[in-house]
Amino acid sequence: MVDTASVVIVGAGHSGFQTAKSLRDSGFTGPVTVLNGDAEAPYQRPPLSKAYLTGKSGFDDLRFAAQEFYARMDITLRNGVRAETINPAGRTLGLSDGTILPYGHLVLATGTKPRELTVPGSDADGVVGLRSVADADDIAARLETSRNVVVIGAGFIGLEFVSVAVAKGHTPVVLEFAPRILGRAASEPVSEYFLSHYRQQGVDFRLGTAVERIETIDGKAVAVVDSKGTRHPADLVVVGIGVLPETSLAEQAGLTIDNGIFVDEFLGTSDPHISAVGDCCSYPSTTAGRVVRLESVQNATDHGRCVAAKIVGTPRPYMELPWFWSDQGTKKLQIAGLNFGSDQQVIRGDLGGGKFSVFMYNDGELVAVDSVDRPMDHMSARRLMAAKVPLSPQDAGDPDFDLKAFALKARTAAATGA
Repeated sequence: MVDTASVVIVGAGHSGFQTAKSLRDSGFTGPVTVLNGDAEAPYQRPPLSKAYLTGKSGFDDLRFAAQEFYARMDITLRNGVRAETINPAGRTLGLSDGTILPYGHLVLATGTKPRELTVPGSDADGVVGLRSVADADDIAARLETSRNVVVIGAGFIGLEFVSVAVAKGHTPVVLEFAPRILGRAASEPVSEYFLSHYRQQGVDFRLGTAVERIETIDGKAVAVVDSKGTRHPADLVVVGIGVLPETSLAEQAGLTIDNGIFVDEFLGTSDPHISAVGDCCSYPSTTAGRVVRLESVQNATDHGRCVAAKIVGTPRPYMELPWFWSDQGTKKLQIAGLNFGSDQQVIRGDLGGGKFSVFMYNDGELVAVDSVDRPMDHMSARRLMAAKVPLSPQDAGDPDFDLKAFALKARTAAATGA
């Protein structure tokens, strides 16, 4: 059991919040402090580019919990306070308000920071990212008055914003450096489907195209010039070119860094009194058979549960199957597993009608499934891969094969040991 005189959690996103909650749910009675660098109470960020930006939900809907929750759970929440230094030898944190905070065990849930666009004009008025509530409010207001919208980056965030912009009557230009959209996240059939889906709505995609500069007048963006010399008028430029793990605190403390804060299978860092969870850390994935760093709600919350179990003395290795989702307007993309390369892809469902799944195999093993508006395929895939039950490519592609029943039977057998 780790030293648990007190637990301090740096970061109040999904992984930080879940760690604190799971500690109390598991019976931990020592002091728990959550340092939230934002002035606002802890809230969910993924909906910012979805329901919040469309106006379907408000800020109260984003909060993890009401203020009374923290008092009831005896969790000390310090909003607007950041950890600036770690003293591993003394097990203390130096905080932004000038105080020193001791810890028995420290959990770093520092998340990520946006990858910055570094071209001439990138600091102009009208060039915005989508990271916070303030960013989303700013973008929503600008969408009401903007005439020309350019999106830089065609990953999840970029395309989720595109769907909102289209719904509000815009036809954005999208500049993507990679040869296809969703290149890091989804299979080629899914990329091709959404490329066609958005092009039919008037969106202008420029693939394999970088940004050369942003033209400005009186400090305001007026156009984006791409690497092929094309000028795209723009009074709103939304940047979504990825994120980087926030590792500055860990680096200062001398922790091992490897595409994030490196942790073992129990989410422990190279310091036995410090753990790391969520988007900021890389870990050995049993699913992928390699060290990975993931940016997902599922991974963050499951990390929180796992590290809490370790702290209360019931450690278990982290072995959860990764899964993801993205709302693309009225379409929902769901992903189960991790695809680092597949030698066979099987389509199930109606690709032309926009309700299909792509089952990806490597050496005959199912490694990932992308589903567009096929939620039962997604749930079945998660059950099968989590239980490590084989599914043949022939069965995956057979429309008469009852995938749901097969997955439920496999889950039951795994639970009972049959």
